[in-house]
Amino acid sequence: MTNDEFIKRAHELVDWIGYYLENLEEYPVKSQVKPGEIYSSLPQMPPMEGENFTDIFKDFNEIIMPGITHWQSPNFFAYFPANSSAPSVLAEMLIAALGAQCMIWETSPAAAELEERVMNWLRDIIGLPENFEGVIQDTASTAALAALVTARERISDFRINEKGFNGEPVYRIYSSTQTHSSIEKAVKIAGFGRSNLVKVGVRDDLSLDPDKLTEAVEKDMATGYIPCCVVATVGTTGTVAIDPVKAIGEICSKYNIWLHIDAALAGTALILPEYSWLIEGKEYIDSFVFNPHKWMFTNFDCSAYFVKNAGILIQTFEILPEYLKTRTRGQVNDYRDWGIPLGRRFRALKLWFVIRSFGLEGLRKKVRNHISYAAWLAERVKEHPAFEMTAPLSLNTVCFRYMPANRDEKSLNDINEKLNHKLNDTGRIYLTHTKINGKYSLRMVTSQTNVELKNIKRAWELITKTATAI
Repeated sequence: MTNDEFIKRAHELVDWIGYYLENLEEYPVKSQVKPGEIYSSLPQMPPMEGENFTDIFKDFNEIIMPGITHWQSPNFFAYFPANSSAPSVLAEMLIAALGAQCMIWETSPAAAELEERVMNWLRDIIGLPENFEGVIQDTASTAALAALVTARERISDFRINEKGFNGEPVYRIYSSTQTHSSIEKAVKIAGFGRSNLVKVGVRDDLSLDPDKLTEAVEKDMATGYIPCCVVATVGTTGTVAIDPVKAIGEICSKYNIWLHIDAALAGTALILPEYSWLIEGKEYIDSFVFNPHKWMFTNFDCSAYFVKNAGILIQTFEILPEYLKTRTRGQVNDYRDWGIPLGRRFRALKLWFVIRSFGLEGLRKKVRNHISYAAWLAERVKEHPAFEMTAPLSLNTVCFRYMPANRDEKSLNDINEKLNHKLNDTGRIYLTHTKINGKYSLRMVTSQTNVELKNIKRAWELITKTATAI
């Protein structure tokens, strides 16, 4: 492709993107294709000769687009927000064009220094202490693994990095029964062993019970195990439950345990002064992650990871082969030493574009609106005689179920599963589910970037009409 051809096609794609974003509501939210349908539409072998862009893009529209679930639709209420925005898309275009490999300062000084500045902005606007330093990871899963490996090295005085687990005591990790599955995966990858993840019981609001955590820690210590890390969640994936950070932090401080906070989904709410209570006890936190690519309108991937002691993080991960030695070593942040991968994308650019384009007040307005939409929906559920809330309302997520009279629990679960599928099959909205104390529950997340109250009202009308017809 010549540069002239590239310019022509790029303009066509920008026009297509603009039309797509303008007309998102016309697409079925959840893809309607059957398993294998896309695969069978693609040729078995790649072309021997290059094909022209017109044919490639025609196939994109005719084969690929029907298999896309439209996460940016204002009628997408499933899973969790995975939000984009126009400024973020524009920045992503520049990132792709530059193709910079931002592993160390010298490979692109602007990338490293912009990341440092933007992470300091984030630290301050979400209210973390000034001694925290941040780095952009790809996902909260990677950040959790980095946290557990760092906690492992701190408690072992870096012996495991040198010699492995041979001769080491059994180290234990603690989280609630509601914690994201990425923690279990990180425990396995970090070498602790799945059996050494202790899942602590929860209170009625589904947050981690500090008394049960204390019992688990003291029981392990009496057995000769060494408590290594507690993972507390500010906004669990299932119900957005908020673990009590201060109470957990006091336990961690007493027993010398690393405290990692997973705020992947809900951490963006911390930009609102009225939600600063979410991390009351922040002085006890050792590491903290939240995802701007969830609720801060920055498209995937962009995960903000903060640590109280960057020195321990760097000592855990740094390796200095000859080909990466530079004259600026020690004067700048070489972010390849702040996590697992060597290679790094220029993620700070899109975060910078988003924060500057919206402004802090613009971001706050969006987030407050999303929280208010969830509150509106929760009130409708509570006042409807045939529906019930299945978990306390938390921020942007409403968990509820349909409850026709004279049905046992199994029947209710079957009915709500059927309702969920019928709603999604319409293509008009997309919901997912969870099980709460055995109850099959619909989850409705009201925080897609451009969602409005009218979308919530239309969704609720569809839900109630569809439920009545079952």
